[in-house]
Amino acid sequence: MSMLGFSCTILITWEGIVVGGPAGAVYGFLFVWAGVAATFVVLAELASMAPTSGGQYHWTSMLAPRSCMKLMSYLTGWLTVIGWQATYATSCYLVGTLIQGLIVLTNSTYEPKNWHGTLLFWAIVLFCVAINSVGGKLLPRFEGMILILHILGFFAILIPLTYMADHGSSKEVFTQFLNLGEFPSQGLSFFVGIVGCIYAFAGGDAAVHMSEEITNAAIAVPTSIMLSVLINGSLGFGMLIAMLFCSGDLGSALESPTGYPFMAIFKQATGSTAGTAVMGSIITTMGATTSVGMLASTSRQFWSFSRDRGIPGWRLWSQVTEHSAVPLYSVLATSVISCLLALINIGSAVAFNDLCSMAISGLYLSYMVVGGLLLWRRCTGGISSVRSSDSAIVNTAGAKLVWGPFHLPGIWGILINTWALVYMTIAVFFSFWPPSWVVTVQTMNFSVVGTMGTIILSLFYYYVRARNVYSGPIMEHTL
Repeated sequence: MSMLGFSCTILITWEGIVVGGPAGAVYGFLFVWAGVAATFVVLAELASMAPTSGGQYHWTSMLAPRSCMKLMSYLTGWLTVIGWQATYATSCYLVGTLIQGLIVLTNSTYEPKNWHGTLLFWAIVLFCVAINSVGGKLLPRFEGMILILHILGFFAILIPLTYMADHGSSKEVFTQFLNLGEFPSQGLSFFVGIVGCIYAFAGGDAAVHMSEEITNAAIAVPTSIMLSVLINGSLGFGMLIAMLFCSGDLGSALESPTGYPFMAIFKQATGSTAGTAVMGSIITTMGATTSVGMLASTSRQFWSFSRDRGIPGWRLWSQVTEHSAVPLYSVLATSVISCLLALINIGSAVAFNDLCSMAISGLYLSYMVVGGLLLWRRCTGGISSVRSSDSAIVNTAGAKLVWGPFHLPGIWGILINTWALVYMTIAVFFSFWPPSWVVTVQTMNFSVVGTMGTIILSLFYYYVRARNVYSGPIMEHTL
């Protein structure tokens, strides 16, 4: 279950405030929450039908017409790789720069540099590798601790904040729109501002990529997916409202030298640097533990696609170490990719925006492919409600399609599936926009270059090599 819903609500929605104002952040969060809920229903239905580590590219293989199944599955696999690699890198970026922000807060003589943030980024990557390399026995316990920390941290921040801070008016929170990005219309500004919220909910397929390590995955994975959007959405919205009511001087908070306005709000509320540092450390710790789980999901998706021969060097990346039962080479490959993406921070003032946009575009494009195919199949009656026999092979390429235990039948399933596709289209379109109307080389959003460049290179590899070795998900059947 992704735990970024809480921490990223505090960290990312400030972009929404800059270009949308407090009201834009509130209504933007609700809009995204509604869209994400529909998207997660689609993912939960598919995970219930075929709970595999491959996720989207496996579902594409089983839903697409046979004439284009192979290429569509391959491209969907690469879109998922792009999305998850960027999502993990963004998570580590957040934690690294949060630590840097805490140093700025507690040491007035410190002069932050972008490369300092990159080094801290790498330190978080090493921490995540250390935990993930230990093996399967420790990771579930560690993730259980994350859930407890997630909930306790919510109240540890919320209670002192609401009790000690001066409160603003409802009018300021629910009716004040801003357009500090100088976009030509408030509506355009609003949609550009929701990108941060979209990322906060990204990674709904995290549990999917751990399916082959979960008991009764056809039920457990959809349940986890839907609980994640309910828990993270509820806690995130509650914290957002509390932060906006307790924001005080919003202008000075947005100009905080720490780089994170919530730290300025904490200091206004508590009047104490030490108290602010403690509250900020709670969030930083949550972010670090979340990154551990993200590396697990990202590396499993990378390993699964390598196992099916979709990635160059697949023989190495698909290996699982015997002593730990962990795809260690995929863990290391994912970590190296993230460390390379961290270099963007040295030369770009909007490195986070670029990584965030790559994460959204990659993941949501893969969701759109499977969501569109699922809508086509359900509207044409291509999915059955019951198996013909218990021994029949179903929900693989060319086999009969059967709904899993989690399924939304009838017109409601069609409507929610359609709304999910509309929302995903909006999310992908605005993920490529820069944070302001006036664009310079330093503030340009280059994520489209990274996303499309990777797709072009993957197509080149497909026609040179992959089409001869990749045939879709390799299924193992017990006789």
